[in-house]
Amino acid sequence: MQAGAAGARFFDPKNMPKVIYITPKGERREVEVENGYSIMEGAINNNVDGIVAECGGACACATCHSYIDESWIDKMPPMDDMEDSMLDAAFDRRDNSRLTCQLEMNDAWDGLIVHVGENDY
Repeated sequence: MQAGAAGARFFDPKNMPKVIYITPKGERREVEVENGYSIMEGAINNNVDGIVAECGGACACATCHSYIDESWIDKMPPMDDMEDSMLDAAFDRRDNSRLTCQLEMNDAWDGLIVHVGENDY
């Protein structure tokens, strides 16, 4: 987004923030994700392998489970109780585990690195 006349904001596809997804097979995918979309939606919209999203982003299945790269973990918002509880059902939960449906893209996350979990079980 950029400011236009009288401070109005308009969509600028040339300046969308990017997320780097590392799939379970080690494939690196760098994709643009529009601000306001979830990290899960960015993966689904760009056919990133490993993000299943069975519940469509309702925080009800843990099939968008991923690991936030250690270099980014301190920049993530704290998880709420619902996400924490749902992650208990995820395969191989770790300290940097997050449900990508609960993370909303913003400019500050440009270059975010997400290691996709094993969600095809």
